[in-house]
Amino acid sequence: MTKALLKPRVKVGNEYVVKGQTMEQCFYSVGALCKAIYNRLFSWLVKRLNTTLDTKMQRQYFIGVLDIAGFEIFELNSFEQLCINFTNEKLQQFFNHHMFVLEQEEYKREGIHWEFIDFGMDLEACISLIEKPLGIMSILEEECMFPKATDMTFKSKLYDNHEGKTSNFQKPKPGKRKFEAHFAIGHYAGVVPYNVVGWLEKNKDPVNETVVECFKKSALALMVDLFADYASADSVSCIARVEFWTETPPK
Repeated sequence: MTKALLKPRVKVGNEYVVKGQTMEQCFYSVGALCKAIYNRLFSWLVKRLNTTLDTKMQRQYFIGVLDIAGFEIFELNSFEQLCINFTNEKLQQFFNHHMFVLEQEEYKREGIHWEFIDFGMDLEACISLIEKPLGIMSILEEECMFPKATDMTFKSKLYDNHEGKTSNFQKPKPGKRKFEAHFAIGHYAGVVPYNVVGWLEKNKDPVNETVVECFKKSALALMVDLFADYASADSVSCIARVEFWTETPPK
């Protein structure tokens, strides 16, 4: 395992070569592996629970309970905070739509006299800023494909595409901060200033496939099971995983 982390085999063209890693690269690699294990273990657990609780009886009633991480705004807000806050925007939009829109449509279908009320709770503008084509996530994905791209070129493209075009994308207000803020987003819970340092590397989040091969030969049967279907195509960016989970939660 130590050898796999320090000197993994990397594919160059059609051949594999051993490439030594710096301490920082090892640090990111360990983090990516931890997230990969957590991701696969979570999916495995949900699948196992659903299989255990499955019943052939007709379902007539349903109660859903969801506990999510809260909205985050810290002294330093980075890529992780964007992912968490984006997920909260999507869940809040889902709640708002069902409580304030679909509920009023139900009144209409039932013939109840009701004047439609716009509660001003539509969060689509902020969600679109983050997830739509040419949105923040799309631009970050694009920058990760260019070898010469940096966090600052990413920041420049954000301003080129969004400055002055939506009120949700803002220049950070001047103030005494411990960390520099490069841009801000007007979320439903408040304005959050974000620092883009390290975003490209965090989004790439490459999984050390040499270590994965060790996992597949592990003495722990569960670890072998978790990575049995792993292929290099599974090594997708963080954004791709966030978008997948917000659109298609585990079943």
